[in-house]
Amino acid sequence: MKIALTGAGGFLGFHTRAAALSLGHSLEVVRVGTEFQQQEAMAAVDGSDRLIHLAGVNRGSDGEVRDGNLEFATQLADVLRHVPSPPAELVYANSVHAGNASVYGQAKAEAAEVLQAAAESVGTRFTNVLLPNLFGEHSRPFYNSVMATFCHLLHAGKVPEILDDKDLGLLHAQDAADVLLGSVPLKDMESLTVPRTVSAVLCQLQEIASTYRNGEIPAITSNFDLALFNTYRSFRLQPTQELPFALDRREDARGSFFEVCRSQGGEGQTSFSTTAPGVTRGQHFHRRKVERFVVLSGTAEIAMRRLFSDDILRFAVDGSAPVAIDMPTLWTHQITNLGESDLYTMFWANEIFDPNNSDTYSDRV
Repeated sequence: MKIALTGAGGFLGFHTRAAALSLGHSLEVVRVGTEFQQQEAMAAVDGSDRLIHLAGVNRGSDGEVRDGNLEFATQLADVLRHVPSPPAELVYANSVHAGNASVYGQAKAEAAEVLQAAAESVGTRFTNVLLPNLFGEHSRPFYNSVMATFCHLLHAGKVPEILDDKDLGLLHAQDAADVLLGSVPLKDMESLTVPRTVSAVLCQLQEIASTYRNGEIPAITSNFDLALFNTYRSFRLQPTQELPFALDRREDARGSFFEVCRSQGGEGQTSFSTTAPGVTRGQHFHRRKVERFVVLSGTAEIAMRRLFSDDILRFAVDGSAPVAIDMPTLWTHQITNLGESDLYTMFWANEIFDPNNSDTYSDRV
């Protein structure tokens, strides 16, 4: 499937690109606003199966918010009307706030009308997705969501303050991406949206932060628990890389002993591998799975790269000084045996392996 996408550089854009990559879709970026170029946009949209419009303006003066959202919609509408082969479907990432009394809500509603009219004029199906509050890995604190702000502050050892303890409808960005890409029906989005108060979210994040401080895995008994934990632990990569947890290795005349993983609840599976000298394992990423690597014997390098980035993090690991490294979601990763003998590695995952739904996608580091 060919996907054309606006707003690819934003928070939801990152998650949508990652989901598209996992599904094997090809993706073309459509630039709007000051970077808009008619011919470039038409080339990206022409012949696409689905055009997803994510780009929007939700910060700035009233004029900037209104004019920005309408400008993006008008540019895209013009492309639709002139492209030789229009997409089968136009999906608009709208907001549950569309049509309310705010300037942002009015602008989103008006943009939807512009896009729908253009789609109908060329026979393209128009899907208006009213997204609730989104959260997820690599969201920006004090900008994308209150969840990101809480995670940022808690990781820094600070105590967040609640100014307005209101009800929220929360949807993880990977679930939103699945809906936008059509791999999950729009009618199922409501069942994926979790109601929580701001104070309830903060309470759960505080428990996660306290539990995970020394590498203990918090209880993961629901998809929301998993999404919230993955969101929190992504902040161990922002801005410093603090991934390895040192393990307490005890040694005496009988040999050595150390704990690999403590989990407070939920599924889990432990696996073991040997890796010959010079061999690399991995070269894949996960969208939701928590996966822990612990080298028991030998020396190795664990390398990982955030999707769509060129920066690679590298960690030297040695069984004589064991550490646990949890692979961040949406980062492709690998482990390479650097020693002259077999490498012994233990792996822990938060779920029982299902070969029909492995949440494992090939991508070179």
